[in-house]
Amino acid sequence: MTDDPRRLALTLLRRIEEEGAFANLVVPSMLDRSSLSRSDRAMVTDLVYGTTRLRRACDALVDRHITSPPDAATRRILRLGAYQWGWGGVPAHAAVHETVALAPRRVRGFVNAVLRRTVEGAPPSDIMWPSAASQLSVPDWIFDLYVAEVGRDQAVASLERMNVPPAPVVRDDGYVQDQASTWVADAVDARPGERILDMCAAPGGKATALAAKGATVVAADLRPQRAGLIADNAQRLGCDSGQLSVVAADGNSPPFTSGQFDAVLLDAPCSGLGALRRRPDSRWRVQPSDITVLGALQQSLIDAATALVKPGGRFIYSVCTINGSESIDHHVPEGWEVDRSQPPGEWQPFGSGWRVLPHEADTDGMVLMRYRRTT
Repeated sequence: MTDDPRRLALTLLRRIEEEGAFANLVVPSMLDRSSLSRSDRAMVTDLVYGTTRLRRACDALVDRHITSPPDAATRRILRLGAYQWGWGGVPAHAAVHETVALAPRRVRGFVNAVLRRTVEGAPPSDIMWPSAASQLSVPDWIFDLYVAEVGRDQAVASLERMNVPPAPVVRDDGYVQDQASTWVADAVDARPGERILDMCAAPGGKATALAAKGATVVAADLRPQRAGLIADNAQRLGCDSGQLSVVAADGNSPPFTSGQFDAVLLDAPCSGLGALRRRPDSRWRVQPSDITVLGALQQSLIDAATALVKPGGRFIYSVCTINGSESIDHHVPEGWEVDRSQPPGEWQPFGSGWRVLPHEADTDGMVLMRYRRTT
């Protein structure tokens, strides 16, 4: 494996773009197998995550100096160079020289010419962008969805914040978790002696937080490999196996008796449109049609989850997105009332639930809804 951080970054970008690898999985995996120093590992992570997040903006920056579209491999090199100069804090000469060195001989002159013209021009803060979506580096449909949901000003502010790497938030037990996710776990209001199901629990952050409050937690997830992640995290955090048990189970047909839990948390599979900074490739991966499919899945999971709660018990639903079609537009069966009390955290009212936008509290965008069973 190469000991050149830029060349490794380019390899990782190819795997993400051409092979469909997930950045949050492939980057740590390849870095663990490398002999790079800590500073070089940080550089690789920034180059890969930054170039992936800002893919469309990087293209717009160099396309002003291109007359014929380059092939995908050359395009990838240009993006890497553009990111280093435009957003990565690398001086112009170094950004050009180091990137040109990555190019095959047949396109080295082309890459050199395009990047030199790029760095000789105005920086990203001063150029005339083709569109707001291009500047914010998201597909048009994501920008339009945000504007429709929260208005243009808040949409721009949220999408701008999701182009900035998240600051790590470390819990008292050492687990790293987004702040909004800790608020979701707090909103369950877990108490000692309660029996709680975390229905889509991987990788286990919320489940371990609930167990730490003294509840007996069942953490379930569909895939055995993801259930294994929960078990690994629980063991690393020192969770007692009697306090937290892990099962691989389909949430649409859960292997549990109706009415046996004091509370069920469903942090449902979703489009992830509120967590674009944490999952840099998801903005290019998710499609509008996915939201329709996910909406049907979410409603099915809600129907299954609510049946497992005992009378007087609680159902908590969350998604790391901001749109109503994956949250407040869903319904729970009859026999439930909305819990309208203010949950812990910096939530704002949203329909019958609560929402936080990325720029409001420097968190993932998230929607939370809480219900209590009355029959």
